[in-house]
Amino acid sequence: MDLHLKGKNAVILGGTRGIGRAIADTLAAEGANVAVCARNAGQVTETVKALEGLGVKATGASVDITDGEGLKAWIASAGKELGGIDILVSNAGAMAQGNAPDAWKQNFELDVLGAVNAFEAAEPFLTRAAKASGDAAFVIITSISAAVADRGDSYGPMKASLIHMAKGLARQHAANGLRVNTVSPGMVYFEGGVWHMVETNQPDFFKQALARNPTGRCATAQEIANAAVFLASPASSYTTGSNLIVDGAISNRVNF
Repeated sequence: MDLHLKGKNAVILGGTRGIGRAIADTLAAEGANVAVCARNAGQVTETVKALEGLGVKATGASVDITDGEGLKAWIASAGKELGGIDILVSNAGAMAQGNAPDAWKQNFELDVLGAVNAFEAAEPFLTRAAKASGDAAFVIITSISAAVADRGDSYGPMKASLIHMAKGLARQHAANGLRVNTVSPGMVYFEGGVWHMVETNQPDFFKQALARNPTGRCATAQEIANAAVFLASPASSYTTGSNLIVDGAISNRVNF
């Protein structure tokens, strides 16, 4: 299936490891030019080199996503360097757990305001791209935790707010060809990721959590990336305002 991504320009927040890196690699493999940002400068350099090795234009920078003005300046710079922005992916997350005020603050400033500021900076580029080609896309990586609650935790509500925001943006920009969707993963396992650390430090809890999943396993970062890249592509040009759950059926809710 041709996703019609060749020559598109994509910007990814948190694009050097895990899901974000898999999204960047997949977009580049489909022929899209890619800009990535993350905190770790060394990881950014390595990622950009690897993406260039796939035969596309790539750029990146070490960016503190909680620095709103710095983030917006980088996105504007990346858009100019790439020659436009057709796709924006907000993948960065604080992953702060618990109900303490600091956890709420971390998740809000990185996950929520990061997406808000990124879209503010990218929207003029995305609108121009949609006008020129008929399609542009903003994809936000959220979590199935947005839809389920076992205790008063900060993580799920912050992810839920992103899904709500995405629906509003989707309706607001639909007539202009600018689509907005979210992907809500369940348990995702990759080296250095949250569930890898849980397996290492809390093996009994990891086994219990895994046993709740009917598939009997975690998702790979690539499986989440496949969903995100499809939603970002013109192949899904009539899909907007959707929250795609990719959780291996670990949640028992009916997704009307």
